[in-house]
Amino acid sequence: MLLENLALFLRIVRHGSMAAAGREMGLSPATVSERLAALEAQYGTRLLTRTTRSLSLTEEGRALAEGAPNLLAEAEALQSRLRDGVTHVAGPIHVSAPSDLGRNRIARLLDRFMALHPGVSIDLHLSDGYIDLAAQGIDLAIRYGALADSSLIVRPLAPSARIVCAAPAYLERHAPPEHPEDLHRHNCMMMRFRGEVDRAWPFIIDGKPRTLLLSGNRIANDGALVREWCIEGHGIARKAEWDIVEDISAGRLIPLLRGFEVAPLRLQALYPKGRAQITRIRLLLEFLVAEFAGQAP
Repeated sequence: MLLENLALFLRIVRHGSMAAAGREMGLSPATVSERLAALEAQYGTRLLTRTTRSLSLTEEGRALAEGAPNLLAEAEALQSRLRDGVTHVAGPIHVSAPSDLGRNRIARLLDRFMALHPGVSIDLHLSDGYIDLAAQGIDLAIRYGALADSSLIVRPLAPSARIVCAAPAYLERHAPPEHPEDLHRHNCMMMRFRGEVDRAWPFIIDGKPRTLLLSGNRIANDGALVREWCIEGHGIARKAEWDIVEDISAGRLIPLLRGFEVAPLRLQALYPKGRAQITRIRLLLEFLVAEFAGQAP
């Protein structure tokens, strides 16, 4: 009965109306009131503030509204396992990833995961900018670098150096830089993050960190496009190692100035609290951890 009452509570929240939720579930107004009262008694607190004209969530009600979907999803998965006698993983997973890494690596890994679990569906959001995971309904995000939102849980996947690189065609026309200062004489293609152009490239020079402000004639907020420009020989780029490891192996890109690199960034999985308790999301997370561990550049 608790799960049924939770489902009713979520319908009330979604509709903003006890009567509408009751009609959807085929329950009388009296029954809806009784079940809501039973749920509040179960948790020992008021969940909704009710007036003749409106409903509003209490703080406790808001917390339950955020956590109840996970409880119901887990209960459904458990019921399926008990009913079918097998581990059955199904349902949607909303994933976010950087554009270049998402297209060239994450998408392939998701294909393999879905082949293992045909009942899973994937909604992949590609973006190199900041997104609000909760507002966008994202279950799992793959990101480089420091964590901005302290409410998210972090699972490290792998280190990833940022590599200065260029195509052989570009280096045939321009002498390769031997020192970071030489980049001032080159066309350096930039990424734009959150409206800011990434002109400041960090290096370790003479054992000390130093940042150079560079320039070029191509800027984009899409890492995949910057990589394409680089492969086409339009200039020099600074790309995450995971984005270009295959291009380097195939000779499409040449790494430069590796002796001056700063410490690698961390590639990591981020997810809202409670998401990893959902079986399909936990299995995807473990799958990604294992895959990146076995594919270190």
